[in-house]
Amino acid sequence: MQRRVTPATVTAAAALALLAAGIPAAHTAERQAAPTPGILTSQDIATAGTGSPYYRIPALTRTTKGTLLAAYDARPTLGDLPGNLGVVLRRSTDGGTTWQAQQVVRKEAAPKGFGDPSLLVDRETGRVFVFYAASVNQGFFGSATGNDESDPDVLQADYSYSDDDGLTWKHERITAEIKNPAWAGMFAASGEGIQLRHGAHRGRLIQQYAIRDDGANYAVSAYSDDHGATWRMGTPVGPGGDENKTVELSDGRVMLNNRSAPYRTVAYSTDGGVTYTPFQQDKELPDPANNGSVMRFAPDVPATHPRAGWLMFSNTATTNSRSNLTVRLSCDNGQNWPVRKTAESGSAAYSTLTPLGSGTIGDDRVGMLWERADYRHITYSSFDLQWLGGVCAPVTVTPPASLPAGKTTEVTVRVVSQNDKALPAGSVSLRLPSGWSAPSVTVPALDPGQGANMRIPVTVPANATAGAVPTTATYLVRGTQRSYGDGTLTVTAP
Repeated sequence: MQRRVTPATVTAAAALALLAAGIPAAHTAERQAAPTPGILTSQDIATAGTGSPYYRIPALTRTTKGTLLAAYDARPTLGDLPGNLGVVLRRSTDGGTTWQAQQVVRKEAAPKGFGDPSLLVDRETGRVFVFYAASVNQGFFGSATGNDESDPDVLQADYSYSDDDGLTWKHERITAEIKNPAWAGMFAASGEGIQLRHGAHRGRLIQQYAIRDDGANYAVSAYSDDHGATWRMGTPVGPGGDENKTVELSDGRVMLNNRSAPYRTVAYSTDGGVTYTPFQQDKELPDPANNGSVMRFAPDVPATHPRAGWLMFSNTATTNSRSNLTVRLSCDNGQNWPVRKTAESGSAAYSTLTPLGSGTIGDDRVGMLWERADYRHITYSSFDLQWLGGVCAPVTVTPPASLPAGKTTEVTVRVVSQNDKALPAGSVSLRLPSGWSAPSVTVPALDPGQGANMRIPVTVPANATAGAVPTTATYLVRGTQRSYGDGTLTVTAP
């Protein structure tokens, strides 16, 4: 049976009481007090059956005036395009504490449909774009080739734009401008696009698309260097592309992060998103083939700033189900993801992140819009680094070739500090199956850039089954800050 929560107003005191009891803050509160540091706050902003039979596909951004915009599909069924879908939106002018009534961005009579929104703000002009696909007869998999903007069998590329902070919208179609006529289906990848803030292509707007070419799927960037007056399409990367996001790295590259199972795939661009390297798996990011999100934590700081290389990522961190919504932090442009925390262990699906502040000390809150409880709710959450509770220190597990059952064998765990300040002494431990044993080992104080190899004696019971055993090493410092590293131990017969 699906869980249903009765809408209610929850006071800050009640929410804190629930959190103290280990229960997430109320999901359905329409009004909440200002967020408390160290707390994940959540509220549903759309619920299936209220205003529309279903809602799906969250998009989120913060405008130049500080207004939060949350867009998503209003759907007659849970099905994708084609269908009589519409793009709707809610605004918050107080940082996500309260939300104005739902408004329609684009909806027309059947059989027309509009869906899969992605928001993008031009930080230089203040204009807000929301990209989406437009259908009459066909969706992504059934779309005809060609780029005739009046062909009802071609899935069209549309966007709406607002020059009044998301209050009113005008509509444009750019299919002929960006679609190669040899391609079949094409749609904007939902969530949020980016604007490059540094380097030779500063000011460039980038919106991600998934395209279908000769029966295979690819990822590709649409980009504009004139504030959206004209758009160009880059070179597709794939096959194996799907819904994808991009992020500007501190070294000037653009990283593309792509939906893929059993792990996310990534590609890199050195020309501002026009061309990319081939996909490669990121085995620190398990994925069940679900839309996720990546963002630069402090997008405006210069490359020399200690947080310039910080990225944040969200997805359902499993390989076989849409559950376990997890937020991760990288302190080295996505090379390692040592910090992670579960926001929702149960059913969850698409998620998208956006910065709520500068990402610097004391201004580090992040907004997340996501699908909850088997698509029954579009939920807005926010959190800060204190809630995430991490430390910039990648952890690597290097086991021996085998661990004989009935024996004690040392496993090496390396911790490297990426902090800009010295870390005090801490400890590292291994998560092991029941019946195994291993002590927690002290990690010495670490200066910035310094690493330490810790040897942990692991005792495997004599009756352990031979084969691969997953493990996670946890580095704990300052009492509450943690980073993690995954590995695999191989058990052999004694």
